[in-house]
Amino acid sequence: MNFAILTSPNSWYLRDLERAAHTRHRIQAISFTQLNARLVAGDCRVESNAARLEDFDAVLVRTMPPGSLEQVVFRMDLLARLVSSGTGVFNSPRAIEVAVDKFLALAKLEAAGLPIPPTFICQTAEDAMGGFEELGGDVVVKPLFGGEGRGMVRVSDRGIGWRTFKTLAQLNCVLYLQQFIEHAGFDIRLFVLGDEVLAMRRSNANDWRTNISLGATAALHQPDEAEIQLARSAARTIGASIAGVDLLPGRDGRKYVLEVNAVPGWKALAQTLEIDVAARVLDHLVMQVRAAKER
Repeated sequence: MNFAILTSPNSWYLRDLERAAHTRHRIQAISFTQLNARLVAGDCRVESNAARLEDFDAVLVRTMPPGSLEQVVFRMDLLARLVSSGTGVFNSPRAIEVAVDKFLALAKLEAAGLPIPPTFICQTAEDAMGGFEELGGDVVVKPLFGGEGRGMVRVSDRGIGWRTFKTLAQLNCVLYLQQFIEHAGFDIRLFVLGDEVLAMRRSNANDWRTNISLGATAALHQPDEAEIQLARSAARTIGASIAGVDLLPGRDGRKYVLEVNAVPGWKALAQTLEIDVAARVLDHLVMQVRAAKER
């Protein structure tokens, strides 16, 4: 099959997918910034240089580069157009929109009855101080958009909290406060591919953040049935067939869904589990394309 990969040409994931595809599939890298639309004689085409994206069997979104509001909206519109034309886009533009917005994703998870940390989101420093007290005076402040632990800070002092919230408000940021959950220094990353769930445990002895990019180490984790069902439910709630679900086992005995990533990486997962995750991603795309043709 022919797959378009929306990614940087220097991406490790692109090279891994090309390796896994070998001679079975054709992989072509497409840059978001080179996408354009052609509307002629009643026909709307999504193109990049000489490639028409409707001609691919499926499109895999591997990145969403920063841009102006106009650029981001245009890119999402193009993905939506591809879906309406019958081209499979993974994950769907709606799933990506939900996952990238921490408030929207968390609201959907909470509405679905999944366990999430108590969270307060507001727009002023004064309201944030009220949320800080409501959440017990120990919170994690996160950017509404972004991942891999970037921009996160733990605040457990009122004075530092006020200065932090005031600075963020002056920068016109949405203030996203989440109660700090006492834990044993590790979380669980579950990689969802349809019904399949792969897992690893991420630990960090020197930081409360457990992101691999911030120095955490990964180890094999055998998920139990409850964790598997949580991961599947979280991915299904945001509409993603490929997802990275982060679970945090708290010292209170509960397992909290921290967030769902609709463009999840698998480099550390593949190394830890010693399996070919890229090949499984491609197999998943093939299954999705065949299922769509049968409908």
